[in-house]
Amino acid sequence: MDDEIIITYEDTLQMLDEILEKRDHEWWNRFYSDREKPVPFFKDIPDEELVSYCEDGILTGGNALDIGCGKGRNSRYLAARGFQVTGIDISRQSLGWAMDLTNKNKDRIHFQCASMLDYTADAGSYDFILDSGCFHHIKPHRREQYIKRILHCLKDNGYFLLTCFNLDGGANISDYDVYRDFSMHGGMGFSEHKIKSILNNYFDILEFRKMRETDNVKTFGKDFMWVILMKKKRTGKPESCRFPEDKKAH
Repeated sequence: MDDEIIITYEDTLQMLDEILEKRDHEWWNRFYSDREKPVPFFKDIPDEELVSYCEDGILTGGNALDIGCGKGRNSRYLAARGFQVTGIDISRQSLGWAMDLTNKNKDRIHFQCASMLDYTADAGSYDFILDSGCFHHIKPHRREQYIKRILHCLKDNGYFLLTCFNLDGGANISDYDVYRDFSMHGGMGFSEHKIKSILNNYFDILEFRKMRETDNVKTFGKDFMWVILMKKKRTGKPESCRFPEDKKAH
């Protein structure tokens, strides 16, 4: 068909997007439409590791980006700790919920409907970037693009905190299986070896552990998630991480 021609690398990425199941803004809008669903992260409490790093003085304030902020539970906690927060999500339904719940510190939080894959910000805009549950939904062919956006937005000495499914929480499938099955199976699970193999190319890992399981009514914690605290690699940006505009400059 004349409208299905692959010419550029981006055409290839878009083709792969099309052949896989779609968890787009419409899917997530439906997901968030029922606020009474018994979903663990629907509780209005912050992640246990986020609280821990703030209380231990590791995260001390500045500009924060909350990727896939959902109902804004972590965004509100960060704002209460003195951060200036941008919370992004592809679901307008979740952002409506977030704004309904945000009564305090409204001047410290800005919610925006956006995907991290197309989110624009000046280089080095953020002291801290949080991804609490998005990474395991990023399709393998979009993973590098996703990480490049984080590297672009993060200050050289800033922190990136990632929580994602381990093999107890997500599908135990290979990247190749995603395309064999035409499905992410609800979210990929990562072995320690796999997630470190991906992240070690771009970040220095400061702490790696399972999220602490907790019944504390003030924090969220499930041990089927990895907790990974990172900074940009000191050795410089790997060649594969350069933006197209960087390459043109050489």
